[in-house]
Amino acid sequence: MRVTRRWAIGAALLAAAAAGAALRPTRLLAEDRPRLDLEAVVPARFGGWRATDDLLPVQASLDLPAGVDRIYSQVLARSYVDEDGRRIMLSIAYGGDQRNDRMQAHRPEFCYAAQGFEVRPVRDERLPVTAGSIPVRRLLAQRAARREPITYWITIGDRAARPGLERKLAQLRFGLTGTIPDGMLVRVSSLDSDTTSGYALHDRFVGDLLVSLPPLVRTRLLGSL
Repeated sequence: MRVTRRWAIGAALLAAAAAGAALRPTRLLAEDRPRLDLEAVVPARFGGWRATDDLLPVQASLDLPAGVDRIYSQVLARSYVDEDGRRIMLSIAYGGDQRNDRMQAHRPEFCYAAQGFEVRPVRDERLPVTAGSIPVRRLLAQRAARREPITYWITIGDRAARPGLERKLAQLRFGLTGTIPDGMLVRVSSLDSDTTSGYALHDRFVGDLLVSLPPLVRTRLLGSL
């Protein structure tokens, strides 16, 4: 019933979009919001974690159509290590214009596969945080002996969403108000043969990171939960 209702809502929004085809989004939401400098606002040290440069996250291939520099305004790529020596890779891609599907290039399903990884979906779920829960997607990327559990989510304007229908509905909601949303893709990954412990580590890292951020920055990374 819940799935049927979601598709009904999606169909209604699509019909409304078709009826209002003359309306073209013209106002950039990014111009109405404070500029976010990812390098400055994401701390290099917090909650037992510190940044390290001995392991860097996989990034979108530069030869992908459009090129990363034309898709995103900013890309932050860091690795962190905790007091027990466990490592996490963090990648945050921000773009000021999310009215189309160009962010697809940075989704792990695409950027890992473009670099020779086999990428398998694991599950969609909600990651619990203090303010509520984040709709996330879990994946497993593998190339030779490297096994990399991945957790990621997308924001469209003030909403967190998974790729696919949720993201499309968020885009349509903004489009119907004449607004061009901005958005982020936040990805956390680790090298771990045990995916269960890997995803648990991701959850702990995300929780520690969010607690360390000012409320405004935290809202931008999470959307309105």
